[in-house]
Amino acid sequence: MAATHSEYRGYLRNTVDLEAAGQHRFHPVQSSEPTYRPLLFGTLAVMGLLQVASSVAILLHLTGYLQEVDLSTAPHRPIEEVQTEPVLNALKDTRKNRRCKTPKESLPSAHLPIEVRQEYSKKGEKKAVTIDWDEMHGYRHKMGYQKGKLLVMESGFYYIYAKTCFRYYRLGPEDSTQAGASPVDISNTQLIQYIYHESIKQNSKSLLLMKTGSTMRWNDTSYNMYCAQQGRGVRLDVGDALYVNVSNAWMLDPVGEGTYFGAIKLGN
Repeated sequence: MAATHSEYRGYLRNTVDLEAAGQHRFHPVQSSEPTYRPLLFGTLAVMGLLQVASSVAILLHLTGYLQEVDLSTAPHRPIEEVQTEPVLNALKDTRKNRRCKTPKESLPSAHLPIEVRQEYSKKGEKKAVTIDWDEMHGYRHKMGYQKGKLLVMESGFYYIYAKTCFRYYRLGPEDSTQAGASPVDISNTQLIQYIYHESIKQNSKSLLLMKTGSTMRWNDTSYNMYCAQQGRGVRLDVGDALYVNVSNAWMLDPVGEGTYFGAIKLGN
């Protein structure tokens, strides 16, 4: 009986020891989350900055603005200045390259509107006459002008152009006869434009460069208008001359936007 009591007490002691041991073995460990959270956030921040820096570097490299910088050559200069200088220099270079390179001297050219203060006789209207041009309201550069002729002052290949407009309308019955003159017949009117070239190599002989025009059947009771325009390139020498002749010059439109003459040098 005494042995049985001793064994029971021993059993209870062992049971208490096992429970104490179990409680010590399975004691909850303190969480380390507060320790690792700042480290995690710091790692993410560094990775984000590196990602942004790499993206900017790739963008600058693709656009050609990234240049190598040797930090050892500028130990006393601020970091910000060393890092931004290549980009600023690249931007300055692109702005310089975008500037148009203008030639030192512009090419010879001229554009002359018709001279308003000129009157052409209706007699002999079928004969072509030379048009006079307005120097004051026109433009000339390295080209001369004399009595309706453009004068070449620099040899080269030129583009020559001319436009002439003709118009006719009767304001009233009194315009049909003036001072006993017979009325003008415009039912079969030839309006022809000629551009001539006086070549110095051929003793200033006039050579026909271009010709255009039409025969118009107009009505003298209404407003009538017709324009002829032409142009071409030609080789010219110093001393050559250019001029424009037209038939029925008395019908010329005196507006400079409709009747003009010009030339521009394209090259040598």
